[in-house]
Amino acid sequence: MHTLLDFDGNLPAYVNITNGKTADNKGAYDVPLLKGSVIVADRFYNDFPLLNIWDSKGVYFVIRHKENIQYITVKENGLPENRHQHILKDEIIELKNSVSKEKYHGKLRRVAVWDDVNKQTIEIITNQMTWTANTISELYKSRWQVEIFFREIKQLLHIKSFIGTSENAVMIQIWTALITILILKALKAMAKFSWHLSNLVAFIRLNLFVKIDLKQWIDNPFEEVDTSIPKINYQRDLFENIKI
Repeated sequence: MHTLLDFDGNLPAYVNITNGKTADNKGAYDVPLLKGSVIVADRFYNDFPLLNIWDSKGVYFVIRHKENIQYITVKENGLPENRHQHILKDEIIELKNSVSKEKYHGKLRRVAVWDDVNKQTIEIITNQMTWTANTISELYKSRWQVEIFFREIKQLLHIKSFIGTSENAVMIQIWTALITILILKALKAMAKFSWHLSNLVAFIRLNLFVKIDLKQWIDNPFEEVDTSIPKINYQRDLFENIKI
């Protein structure tokens, strides 16, 4: 499921579902991107032909680069003093390997960041030359929202396994889960009550067959509502409306 997650709202703007043999970087070729877009992705999208296409279309990328990248340092940018101490390196580079240079023609910016949570150095490449190194690092940190989105689908909607095994059955289950998560996030955004998505899903499951005003309920979930069925004489109303 090759997903383009929009930063505003963390909702999918585009989904391309392929078979399991299609690599992440290959599935990304079909993702439509507007000029000026900023793509943040993990090292699996570090594909120089793909990055070259994005660059030629005016698309910016912030990608974690692979450990075996060969490059030459063209220029070292100064690091901020007395702030953003997690920025270890900020430099302009050129690819050293002749094959790689044919695939990606321009210069790249390399930013090394210390991840204090996982105690590791994260090395990022980008074609954005003017933003601060801290902005680049914060952009890459936001990539974790993609993992959260997939975790919500798997855990909250229980699609760790598939009900059917045919291609059609799998597609139906995935698209149904996507539609459901979009509706749930829309309800969460509309509600005046501060829901956690997991709580909203659990409460909806409990009230699934209760006839209530949904908008009123998501705003005030603990307010007692009248769920009694009104006493209406449908047979009398039916005959009153019959004209002979």
